[in-house]
Amino acid sequence: MDLKVLLVDDEINILKNLQAVVPWEEMGAKVIGTAKNGEIALELAKEWKPDLILCDIRMPVMDGIEFLGALREFDADAEVIMMTGYQDFSYVRSVIRYEVRDYILKPIDYDELAQTIARLADGIRERNAEQQTIQKEWRQVFRLAYEKVLYDLLIDVGGGQSKPFLQFREMSGEDLTFAMMLVDVEEYSRKECLWNEKERKLWNFAIHNILQENLQSFEVPYSVLQARSGEWCVLIERIPPETFDREECEAWAAKLRMAVVNYLKMNIRVALHPSPVTLERLAKTYKHLQRSLHLGSGLEKGSGQGNGILVPDRRKGVQDETQELWDRIEEMVTGLKRCDRRKTESALKELNESFRRLPETSFERVEPILHYVCLHLLREMRAMDVIGRDDEKDYWGQIDRSPGIRETLQLINRLVDQSIDNVMKKKTSDVLMLSAKDYIERNLSSDLSIDMLADYLGISGSYFSLLFKQHFGDTFVEYVTKQRMEMAKSLLALSDKSVTVVGQMVGYAERRYFTRVFSKYTGMLPSEYREKAHSRSEEQPILSGWTDKESLG
Repeated sequence: MDLKVLLVDDEINILKNLQAVVPWEEMGAKVIGTAKNGEIALELAKEWKPDLILCDIRMPVMDGIEFLGALREFDADAEVIMMTGYQDFSYVRSVIRYEVRDYILKPIDYDELAQTIARLADGIRERNAEQQTIQKEWRQVFRLAYEKVLYDLLIDVGGGQSKPFLQFREMSGEDLTFAMMLVDVEEYSRKECLWNEKERKLWNFAIHNILQENLQSFEVPYSVLQARSGEWCVLIERIPPETFDREECEAWAAKLRMAVVNYLKMNIRVALHPSPVTLERLAKTYKHLQRSLHLGSGLEKGSGQGNGILVPDRRKGVQDETQELWDRIEEMVTGLKRCDRRKTESALKELNESFRRLPETSFERVEPILHYVCLHLLREMRAMDVIGRDDEKDYWGQIDRSPGIRETLQLINRLVDQSIDNVMKKKTSDVLMLSAKDYIERNLSSDLSIDMLADYLGISGSYFSLLFKQHFGDTFVEYVTKQRMEMAKSLLALSDKSVTVVGQMVGYAERRYFTRVFSKYTGMLPSEYREKAHSRSEEQPILSGWTDKESLG
């Protein structure tokens, strides 16, 4: 974008010469206006906000010094070159406080002036680039902080941090509501059991990015929160709540689902809450959507076997004899997540007692609930890294045998016992580093720093660095770079995304910097790596439809 220049002088010939002689176009600048006195110049400055002003000192109506004083009341950034005669040079001292960048004596040496302008133009561009970088970093920090508040509320971490943040955001919690969708990979637990760690990361990363790309096309404020592996909560701001349109939201949900199906050949299901959701209802609504997806309670949209969009009924909760079971289940899972053995065991004991108190007529309804609890626990245990692949396969074998209610309850008891034992074996430092690993994986495309992660975990930066090195064997920067480069290698080999876009997806805004880091890591340019990877395999890439050539909207 051209720099904007304003010329101010009461001599018409000087204005004409400044416009004609100075090579503005070559300098990437454009004269947006001329003024014969400070009063006219002030109005133009308010309207156009010029980057550079060339201004005479002696002018009628409002002179240059008075103009500068008024200008600095609303614009502290515009660079100013004062033009003055020898007889006025002592007058110059009075404008020092207005931060004049340079002075040109009349008669004007236009070669000297052009050099001065070129130097200032470079400085302005450098400053603007720096400000844009700072603004971008600030927006990203703000976004991550905002999404952390939403994430904490969603999984019910607590801590009361949301209210001050929302006040800073200049809106109250009562004003902020969302269209809420839960996106889940069909049969994810079985797929995850078969994938290695690299495949799991790649699929999660690809789905997350496709959701992001499509949501951008909706042109609405949104957040994509990965609640756990294979599951995302999509929150679309609806302010005021009356802007919530269920049909519009169903159309959005269908677009998101079809984008993943079309570009990754991966079936997903989407549960959409039928009304706007407040901050206070995020956690409860999330759990309700989870149950609805897995138990199939709700209205399936479409014909035949449905189109994978589920809209649960409007009831706030299941107000029947199974509600006590749900309460105990949530307490049990929450206890596991918080490494609270006493709370987990107490909830498990009460779950067994609640089951025994149920009338026999309820058993038929309880069986799918208990089956869901098994799946739920397996996914949570995998997310917490407290179950091995062999143990998980063994549990899946038992679930596949379709055990009855009593056997399923025994299986749940064994799962919880194993979870408690494994959680308690983990040191506090191990739990912290597991959280750090998860955070890095979920935010690989964002700017990441030690201070950011340390703040997220609630520890000091130096302690975080020490733990991180001990746990992973790499420094934080080495580890993040390795994760980004491995993801970039997968994307280059398995997708048709351009090198620039792949770099941006793994956290590098500039292609040149991404190429330099990638070359150092692999010994090849990204384009060379892609060509070599494609020549090694004749198979169709698993992400081949995910391209820049077609709109994902």
